[in-house]
Amino acid sequence: MSTPCPAETLLIEGPDALAFAQAQFSSNVQSLAVGAWQFSAWLNAQGRVRALFHLARLDEQRLLLLLRGGDAAALGEALRRYVFRSRLTLQTSPWRALGTAAAFPLHNLRIESDGIVLGCGTHGLRLAAGDAGDETWWSLQSQLGWPWLPTSALDALLPSALSLHRLQAVAIDKGCYPGQEIVARLHWRGGHKRHLCKLRISHGALPGDILHRDGKEVGVLLNIVDNDDENDALATLNDDATSENTTLQLDDGLALRVQHRWEN
Repeated sequence: MSTPCPAETLLIEGPDALAFAQAQFSSNVQSLAVGAWQFSAWLNAQGRVRALFHLARLDEQRLLLLLRGGDAAALGEALRRYVFRSRLTLQTSPWRALGTAAAFPLHNLRIESDGIVLGCGTHGLRLAAGDAGDETWWSLQSQLGWPWLPTSALDALLPSALSLHRLQAVAIDKGCYPGQEIVARLHWRGGHKRHLCKLRISHGALPGDILHRDGKEVGVLLNIVDNDDENDALATLNDDATSENTTLQLDDGLALRVQHRWEN
Protein backbone atom coordinates (compact mmCIF):
# COMPACT_ATOMS: atom_id res chain seq x y z
CA MET A 1 0.00 0.00 0.00
CA SER A 2 1.07 3.58 -0.58
CA THR A 3 1.20 4.32 3.13
CA PRO A 4 2.82 7.26 4.97
CA CYS A 5 5.21 6.07 7.66
CA PRO A 6 6.40 6.95 10.24
CA ALA A 7 3.87 9.25 11.87
CA GLU A 8 4.62 12.97 12.03
CA THR A 9 3.40 14.38 15.35
CA LEU A 10 3.73 17.74 17.08
CA LEU A 11 2.97 18.67 20.69
CA ILE A 12 1.80 22.14 21.74
CA GLU A 13 2.15 22.49 25.51
CA GLY A 14 1.53 25.34 27.94
CA PRO A 15 -1.13 27.58 29.51
CA ASP A 16 -1.73 29.38 26.19
CA ALA A 17 -1.75 26.28 23.97
CA LEU A 18 -5.52 26.30 23.39
CA ALA A 19 -5.73 30.05 22.69
CA PHE A 20 -2.78 29.83 20.29
CA ALA A 21 -4.35 26.94 18.38
CA GLN A 22 -7.71 28.73 18.25
CA ALA A 23 -6.07 31.77 16.66
CA GLN A 24 -3.98 29.81 14.13
CA PHE A 25 -6.02 26.77 13.10
CA SER A 26 -9.18 26.54 11.03
CA SER A 27 -11.34 24.41 13.36
CA ASN A 28 -13.15 25.60 16.49
CA VAL A 29 -10.44 24.52 18.92
CA GLN A 30 -12.19 26.15 21.91
CA SER A 31 -14.94 23.52 21.61
CA LEU A 32 -12.49 20.61 21.86
CA ALA A 33 -12.89 18.74 25.14
CA VAL A 34 -10.11 16.97 27.03
CA GLY A 35 -10.04 13.37 25.81
CA ALA A 36 -11.30 14.17 22.31
CA TRP A 37 -9.92 15.00 18.87
CA GLN A 38 -11.08 16.90 15.79
CA PHE A 39 -9.88 17.47 12.26
CA SER A 40 -8.16 20.80 11.75
CA ALA A 41 -5.85 22.62 9.36
CA TRP A 42 -3.38 25.48 9.21
CA LEU A 43 -3.95 27.72 6.21
CA ASN A 44 -1.82 30.31 4.49
CA ALA A 45 -2.96 33.88 3.83
CA GLN A 46 -4.48 32.78 0.51
CA GLY A 47 -6.63 30.22 2.31
CA ARG A 48 -4.70 27.19 1.04
CA VAL A 49 -3.95 24.21 3.28
CA ARG A 50 -0.41 24.32 4.70
CA ALA A 51 -1.09 21.37 6.98
CA LEU A 52 -3.99 18.99 7.64
CA PHE A 53 -4.08 17.05 10.91
CA HIS A 54 -5.92 15.31 13.70
CA LEU A 55 -5.89 17.71 16.67
CA ALA A 56 -6.17 15.88 20.00
CA ARG A 57 -6.55 17.49 23.43
CA LEU A 58 -4.56 15.31 25.81
CA ASP A 59 -5.20 17.45 28.90
CA GLU A 60 -5.88 21.07 29.85
CA GLN A 61 -2.54 22.33 28.52
CA ARG A 62 -1.45 19.80 25.89
CA LEU A 63 -2.52 19.47 22.26
CA LEU A 64 -1.22 16.79 19.90
CA LEU A 65 -1.17 17.20 16.13
CA LEU A 66 -1.02 14.05 13.99
CA LEU A 67 -0.21 15.34 10.53
CA ARG A 68 -1.94 13.91 7.48
CA GLY A 69 1.05 14.71 5.30
CA GLY A 70 4.03 16.99 5.76
CA ASP A 71 6.88 17.28 8.27
CA ALA A 72 6.20 17.95 11.95
CA ALA A 73 9.55 19.61 12.65
CA ALA A 74 9.08 22.01 9.73
CA LEU A 75 5.53 22.79 10.84
CA GLY A 76 6.70 23.48 14.39
CA GLU A 77 9.39 25.84 13.13
CA ALA A 78 6.87 27.73 10.98
CA LEU A 79 4.39 28.03 13.87
CA ARG A 80 7.04 29.38 16.25
CA ARG A 81 7.10 32.61 14.25
CA TYR A 82 3.63 33.37 15.61
CA VAL A 83 4.15 32.44 19.27
CA PHE A 84 5.34 35.91 20.36
CA ARG A 85 4.68 36.11 24.14
CA SER A 86 2.36 33.10 24.35
CA ARG A 87 3.29 30.71 27.15
CA LEU A 88 3.78 27.48 25.23
CA THR A 89 6.30 25.17 23.60
CA LEU A 90 6.18 23.35 20.29
CA GLN A 91 8.09 20.11 19.87
CA THR A 92 7.85 16.86 17.94
CA SER A 93 6.48 13.97 19.98
CA PRO A 94 7.95 10.47 20.49
CA TRP A 95 4.90 8.77 18.97
CA ARG A 96 6.08 7.64 15.55
CA ALA A 97 4.29 4.36 14.77
CA LEU A 98 0.78 4.16 13.31
CA GLY A 99 -1.33 1.04 13.78
CA THR A 100 -4.91 -0.17 13.70
CA ALA A 101 -6.93 -0.68 16.88
CA ALA A 102 -10.42 -2.05 17.50
CA ALA A 103 -13.47 0.05 16.62
CA PHE A 104 -13.68 3.10 18.89
CA PRO A 105 -16.22 5.98 18.86
CA LEU A 106 -15.42 8.77 16.41
CA HIS A 107 -13.51 11.73 17.91
CA ASN A 108 -12.88 9.95 21.23
CA LEU A 109 -9.36 9.65 22.59
CA ARG A 110 -7.81 7.00 24.81
CA ILE A 111 -4.41 7.45 26.46
CA GLU A 112 -2.52 4.19 27.02
CA SER A 113 0.75 3.39 28.73
CA ASP A 114 2.70 3.27 25.45
CA GLY A 115 0.76 5.72 23.29
CA ILE A 116 -2.72 6.92 22.42
CA VAL A 117 -5.69 5.70 20.35
CA LEU A 118 -7.84 8.03 18.24
CA GLY A 119 -11.40 6.83 17.77
CA CYS A 120 -12.32 6.69 14.08
CA GLY A 121 -15.70 4.95 14.32
CA THR A 122 -15.05 1.83 12.24
CA HIS A 123 -11.63 1.42 13.84
CA GLY A 124 -9.10 3.03 16.13
CA LEU A 125 -5.84 4.65 15.05
CA ARG A 126 -3.05 3.85 17.49
CA LEU A 127 -0.02 6.09 17.94
CA ALA A 128 2.93 4.53 19.73
CA ALA A 129 6.66 4.95 20.21
CA GLY A 130 9.00 3.15 17.81
CA ASP A 131 8.57 2.38 14.12
CA ALA A 132 6.47 -0.81 14.05
CA GLY A 133 2.89 -0.44 12.86
CA ASP A 134 0.47 -1.83 10.29
CA GLU A 135 -1.39 -0.60 7.21
CA THR A 136 -5.00 -1.73 7.75
CA TRP A 137 -6.13 1.75 8.89
CA TRP A 138 -4.91 3.31 5.63
CA SER A 139 -7.52 1.55 3.49
CA LEU A 140 -10.27 2.12 6.08
CA GLN A 141 -9.62 5.85 6.20
CA SER A 142 -9.47 6.16 2.43
CA GLN A 143 -12.93 4.57 2.28
CA LEU A 144 -14.13 7.20 4.76
CA GLY A 145 -12.80 9.95 2.52
CA TRP A 146 -10.11 11.21 4.90
CA PRO A 147 -7.45 12.77 2.66
CA TRP A 148 -3.71 12.51 3.22
CA LEU A 149 -1.72 15.23 1.50
CA PRO A 150 1.41 14.45 -0.53
CA THR A 151 4.17 17.02 -0.24
CA SER A 152 3.38 18.58 -3.61
CA ALA A 153 -0.21 19.25 -2.49
CA LEU A 154 0.77 21.26 0.60
CA ASP A 155 0.15 25.01 0.24
CA ALA A 156 -1.70 24.25 -3.00
CA LEU A 157 -5.32 23.27 -2.22
CA LEU A 158 -8.22 25.15 -0.70
CA PRO A 159 -10.21 23.49 2.12
CA SER A 160 -13.29 23.25 -0.12
CA ALA A 161 -11.26 21.31 -2.71
CA LEU A 162 -10.63 18.72 0.02
CA SER A 163 -14.25 18.87 1.24
CA LEU A 164 -13.00 19.74 4.73
CA HIS A 165 -16.24 21.41 5.84
CA ARG A 166 -17.94 18.00 6.09
CA LEU A 167 -15.17 16.90 8.48
CA GLN A 168 -15.72 20.04 10.60
CA ALA A 169 -12.09 20.92 10.01
CA VAL A 170 -13.05 24.47 8.99
CA ALA A 171 -15.16 26.88 11.06
CA ILE A 172 -16.98 29.79 9.46
CA ASP A 173 -18.39 31.37 12.62
CA LYS A 174 -15.35 31.63 14.89
CA GLY A 175 -12.86 34.49 15.17
CA CYS A 176 -10.14 35.32 12.68
CA TYR A 177 -7.42 32.86 11.69
CA PRO A 178 -5.06 32.79 8.69
CA GLY A 179 -7.03 32.38 5.47
CA GLN A 180 -10.41 32.79 7.19
CA GLU A 181 -11.61 35.56 4.87
CA ILE A 182 -11.03 33.39 1.78
CA VAL A 183 -12.73 30.40 3.40
CA ALA A 184 -15.80 32.46 4.35
CA ARG A 185 -16.06 34.06 0.92
CA LEU A 186 -16.00 30.69 -0.87
CA HIS A 187 -18.46 29.21 1.62
CA TRP A 188 -21.10 31.90 1.27
CA ARG A 189 -20.69 32.46 -2.45
CA GLY A 190 -20.27 28.79 -3.34
CA GLY A 191 -17.56 29.74 -5.77
CA HIS A 192 -15.25 26.72 -5.63
CA LYS A 193 -15.83 23.98 -8.21
CA ARG A 194 -13.45 21.24 -7.07
CA HIS A 195 -14.18 18.58 -4.46
CA LEU A 196 -12.84 15.35 -2.98
CA CYS A 197 -13.70 12.13 -4.83
CA LYS A 198 -13.21 8.41 -4.27
CA LEU A 199 -11.89 6.70 -7.39
CA ARG A 200 -10.91 3.40 -8.92
CA ILE A 201 -7.89 3.94 -11.17
CA SER A 202 -6.70 1.58 -13.88
CA HIS A 203 -3.00 1.26 -13.16
CA GLY A 204 -0.21 2.42 -10.91
CA ALA A 205 0.06 6.13 -10.18
CA LEU A 206 1.71 8.23 -7.49
CA PRO A 207 0.27 10.51 -4.80
CA GLY A 208 0.60 14.08 -6.01
CA ASP A 209 0.22 13.24 -9.70
CA ILE A 210 -1.60 15.97 -11.63
CA LEU A 211 -4.48 14.61 -13.71
CA HIS A 212 -5.03 16.00 -17.22
CA ARG A 213 -7.86 15.52 -19.71
CA ASP A 214 -7.82 17.05 -23.19
CA GLY A 215 -4.76 19.05 -22.19
CA LYS A 216 -6.41 20.63 -19.15
CA GLU A 217 -5.73 19.95 -15.47
CA VAL A 218 -8.78 18.30 -13.88
CA GLY A 219 -7.43 17.22 -10.49
CA VAL A 220 -4.72 15.90 -8.19
CA LEU A 221 -4.25 12.39 -6.79
CA LEU A 222 -3.94 12.15 -3.00
CA ASN A 223 -4.32 8.78 -1.20
CA ILE A 224 -3.67 5.58 -3.18
CA VAL A 225 -4.43 2.05 -1.95
CA ASP A 226 -2.73 -0.61 -4.09
CA ASN A 227 -4.78 -3.58 -5.29
CA ASP A 228 -3.93 -6.37 -7.72
CA ASP A 229 -5.24 -4.91 -10.99
CA GLU A 230 -6.82 -1.58 -10.06
CA ASN A 231 -6.08 0.91 -7.30
CA ASP A 232 -8.48 2.73 -5.00
CA ALA A 233 -7.67 6.39 -4.56
CA LEU A 234 -8.80 9.75 -3.27
CA ALA A 235 -8.37 12.78 -5.47
CA THR A 236 -9.57 16.34 -5.67
CA LEU A 237 -11.33 16.74 -9.03
CA ASN A 238 -13.08 19.47 -10.96
CA ASP A 239 -16.85 19.16 -10.61
CA ASP A 240 -17.44 19.59 -14.35
CA ALA A 241 -15.17 16.63 -15.11
CA THR A 242 -16.84 14.20 -12.75
CA SER A 243 -20.07 12.38 -12.13
CA GLU A 244 -20.53 9.26 -10.04
CA ASN A 245 -20.17 5.82 -11.67
CA THR A 246 -18.68 7.19 -14.86
CA THR A 247 -15.25 6.36 -16.30
CA LEU A 248 -12.89 9.08 -17.50
CA GLN A 249 -10.00 8.51 -19.90
CA LEU A 250 -7.09 10.81 -19.09
CA ASP A 251 -4.32 12.09 -21.33
CA ASP A 252 -1.59 9.78 -20.02
CA GLY A 253 -3.65 6.62 -20.60
CA LEU A 254 -4.88 6.47 -17.02
CA ALA A 255 -8.55 5.58 -16.70
CA LEU A 256 -10.51 6.38 -13.57
CA ARG A 257 -14.01 5.64 -12.36
CA VAL A 258 -15.60 8.08 -9.93
CA GLN A 259 -17.28 6.11 -7.13
CA HIS A 260 -18.28 8.99 -4.87
CA ARG A 261 -17.92 12.76 -4.59
CA TRP A 262 -18.10 14.54 -1.24
CA GLU A 263 -19.64 17.99 -1.17
CA ASN A 264 -18.81 20.50 1.57
